Amino acid sequence: MRIAQVAPLLESVPPKYYGGTERVVHWLTEELFRSGHEVTLFASGDSFTSAKLVPMCQKALRFDNNCTDKVVPHMLMLEKISQMAADFDLVHFHLEYLHLSSARKLPIPSLTTMHGRLDMSYLLPIFDEFSKAPLVSISNAQRRPVPWLNWQDTIYHGLPLNTYSFVEEPQNYALFLGRICPEKGVDRAIEIARTAGVPLKIAAKVDPVDREYYRDVIKPLLQGSDVEYIGEVGESVKNELIGGACALLHPIDFPEPFGIVLIEALACGTPIVAYRRGSIAEVIEEGVTGFICDDIQAAVVALHKVQKLNRRACRDAFEKRFTSRHMVRDYIQTYERLLLREHFADTQRLARISPATTSIATESFTIGSNGF
Repeated sequence: MRIAQVAPLLESVPPKYYGGTERVVHWLTEELFRSGHEVTLFASGDSFTSAKLVPMCQKALRFDNNCTDKVVPHMLMLEKISQMAADFDLVHFHLEYLHLSSARKLPIPSLTTMHGRLDMSYLLPIFDEFSKAPLVSISNAQRRPVPWLNWQDTIYHGLPLNTYSFVEEPQNYALFLGRICPEKGVDRAIEIARTAGVPLKIAAKVDPVDREYYRDVIKPLLQGSDVEYIGEVGESVKNELIGGACALLHPIDFPEPFGIVLIEALACGTPIVAYRRGSIAEVIEEGVTGFICDDIQAAVVALHKVQKLNRRACRDAFEKRFTSRHMVRDYIQTYERLLLREHFADTQRLARISPATTSIATESFTIGSNGF
């Protein structure tokens, strides 16, 4: 297949630091390329890929102080895709809803993976207008607020098998990894670890919008040797940091669409203590790969119990469910269904013009003859 992958431009692909969507786009693009597909990646110019890169800005917009309007490069990217549409069999978007109007006008099929939360009321007019757009959810929980949309499948994120190494013997600390903001629950992670008497390491970025929250709420909690704030970390240190933890603390307070950090932990063999929100119950197997809790006290008890779990079982769960190979297999099946559907829609349109051509067109269509 000739597939276009369209990434957000705020981060590079893969991201240098924090960036969940861009990391998934990278894993998906690389695995599709290794599988023999012709893949074109639309992304920032500082991205790296084995596929063909179409750079749509010089560098990730988060690090470009000269870019004052971050919508402009995305609009130019959508125009470029429209101009190049004949080069592809299918376009796979990862831009949430920004592209939906443009995608509707493309002469080829498109698919959109929704990476974010969908429970905000301001999204409803968008979904009403573009309710027929083919979508993929990243968990069943993610689609619950809008079950009536044109969902094609739920496809869990997956990362390459060798991205993280299994760590059998952890150190004596728990880890919070992600972003510092109210809904991520770093304040709860600190309380859980302190109450349990377990040292905590925090590896997290602070977005500009959350700097006041960090200064007023989180920074005062960082006093003491039992909590270490590392800051935002890149891929090079993640394996050691995650693998060395006795547990990953994930006490979120929002409907998590998926949670890449969860499968990163499982890949390292690190069990998880998480709050019962969003997709958590779809990723964590209670009492096997971690514990799902409803409050601080339950999480404290779980943190004491989690060190008795079999870390190899965590790695096994990752290998069985959350590798990039599993993810790409499911996406290819979805791509093929969309292309088949488009073919037969074209055949029906052709039949209305000349019925005699219908059987010829149908008989001539095979998966192999169309290059996918």
